[in-house]
Amino acid sequence: MGTLSLIWTLMKREFRRLASRRIYGFMMILAPAFGFLFFTDLLKPGLPMKLPIAVVDEDYTSLSRQLTRSLDAIAQTEVVLRTADFQAARKAMQRGEIYGIFHIPADFRQEVSLGKQPELTFYTNETYLLPSSLVYKSMRLQAALANGAVQQTILLAKGEGGPQLTAKLSPITVDTNPLNNPWISYAIYLASILMPAFVFMFAMFTAAYSISQEMKEKTATEWLQSSEHSIIVALLGKLLPQTLIFMVTGLFYLSILYAYWHFPLNSGFFPMFFAMCLLVLAAQGFGIFATGLMRKTRIAFSACALWGVLSFAVSGFTFPVPAMPPLIRLFSNLFPLRHYYLLYVDQALNGIPVIYSWKPYLALLLFGLLPLLVLPRLKRNLQENRYLS
Repeated sequence: MGTLSLIWTLMKREFRRLASRRIYGFMMILAPAFGFLFFTDLLKPGLPMKLPIAVVDEDYTSLSRQLTRSLDAIAQTEVVLRTADFQAARKAMQRGEIYGIFHIPADFRQEVSLGKQPELTFYTNETYLLPSSLVYKSMRLQAALANGAVQQTILLAKGEGGPQLTAKLSPITVDTNPLNNPWISYAIYLASILMPAFVFMFAMFTAAYSISQEMKEKTATEWLQSSEHSIIVALLGKLLPQTLIFMVTGLFYLSILYAYWHFPLNSGFFPMFFAMCLLVLAAQGFGIFATGLMRKTRIAFSACALWGVLSFAVSGFTFPVPAMPPLIRLFSNLFPLRHYYLLYVDQALNGIPVIYSWKPYLALLLFGLLPLLVLPRLKRNLQENRYLS
């Protein structure tokens, strides 16, 4: 029988095995789809909105009430507690009901009228990093606007106006131009990595699990015989059905990102689709490598899980790799998700020519070839047909 016929026979065998167990349907379709839909709904606004804060107003004049209304009008904050008792606001923050406190001191309006410098104080709960950062930004903006309004009132009372007033209030004009993500949307950089990370992890687990099940069910010898004892043909017949399914799953998440959400895609669809296909191959390659290297199945699964979890930390989308210690920067190259992230930045965001991204493409391809290092050992394990949990 020819090689292609053998592969096709093994592929049909693998499709039957995939359809016979619900765990495969969960890992390959249901779990990734749930993750996609979950993050689609969670990150839909782009930024967290209406974060609850408290205003401690000890002045309670028309000026302080105007400040409170202005702070409540900012899209990212919502004043849910207005009180003159700071202790009540502090207890609400300790209970986790609010993320920040905006404190307006007593005699605020009087000091403004006399040309003094009253202090606006705000507190944030840094236990929650992202909400507290956004709340801090909003309250700082409101404090700056309040300061500008006060200075404008004082200068107008002194008879100053026109260009002279503008120059004193804003001597330096800052022109901010955020590149590639002008909306400052967390969805653009979070969803674009979290969704492929789901595909990567489940493809890795499925490859490792499907091979270990052959040994557990004592069908590894029959599997090898069906390939005429060629481990390469056996692996191709087993992995190609999984690869096709995960590519369809990856195409689904790419459609969500770039067709439904209209995220930046400056180099076109094909470079990112090609990167996704290589990511699936890299995940399967690492899964087979771990299975062949470690005889005990639970150790192989633990290695895959560890590599998948660490990928989130060292890929660079949460903390920049150049700012990491030198050893960690070097270590980050051992994770396929890191190279996919570089391709996402180069192709989807920056839109540079594909030729300049050859290194991350090559790195993902090399991860897909990792099983070549353990093929003899993996074949011996399959021939012995001994399952070690």
